[in-house]
Amino acid sequence: MRTEAASLPGSPERPNEDWAAAVLPASGTGGVVVVLDGVTPPPGDDGCVHGVPWFTARLGGALTELSASRSDLTLSGILSLAIRRTADAHRNTCDLSHVRTPQATVAMARWGAASVEHLVLSDAALLLQGADGTVRAVLDDRLDHVPAEVLRSREATDRLRNREGGFFTAAADPSVAARAVTGTSPRAEVRALAALSDGATRWVELFREGDWADLLTLLDKEGPYGLLRRVRALEAADARAGVPRRWKPHDDATAVYAVL
Repeated sequence: MRTEAASLPGSPERPNEDWAAAVLPASGTGGVVVVLDGVTPPPGDDGCVHGVPWFTARLGGALTELSASRSDLTLSGILSLAIRRTADAHRNTCDLSHVRTPQATVAMARWGAASVEHLVLSDAALLLQGADGTVRAVLDDRLDHVPAEVLRSREATDRLRNREGGFFTAAADPSVAARAVTGTSPRAEVRALAALSDGATRWVELFREGDWADLLTLLDKEGPYGLLRRVRALEAADARAGVPRRWKPHDDATAVYAVL
């Protein structure tokens, strides 16, 4: 069993709002992988005095600890409890009802001797490679169904944020955990897995350099840092060519790869 992780900020002038962890218990029979992608708020008030990096660190720490210590809870239950804990940590100082209160996308997995559990919320991604080499991408595609012109409007996006018919992120409401994409696979049927923020999935989803199986092969050969280095090179080539790509030329990018 081995795990590798890498994370790069989108800009040296801004803190990295992604967060990642990989935990292998001393027993050697299980493990936990967590990747969060903090949602960068537009300029203006978000009702919180702490900021997104503080939020992802608090939520990520709670998710990691609970995933390793609470085998009685599902990943959905763990996400719900972690959101509640994090909200309680700044409920008295911040306006948690603000639509842009700090929030994050989530990709996580937990495995033991018999099974592998997974959870994805919003546009993070989790890849599961079967014993036969086939790769399955676990995605929450609700954001993909929001028209691009809507996402270009702050007000229109806010009306769909954590709302029915829109998309959901981990913010201050524990009930959002029930909206996550979850599942369980037999341990014997999973050879490897990867958790990715959308800055890393650009290699597939934005630049079309390959499919999900190709991305996992790249992770196996070059590791997470190799993937992120390739994404940065593609972004730089687009910038030199003047090709418009999304609203961020570079995004925080994180990848965790685990071979079970």
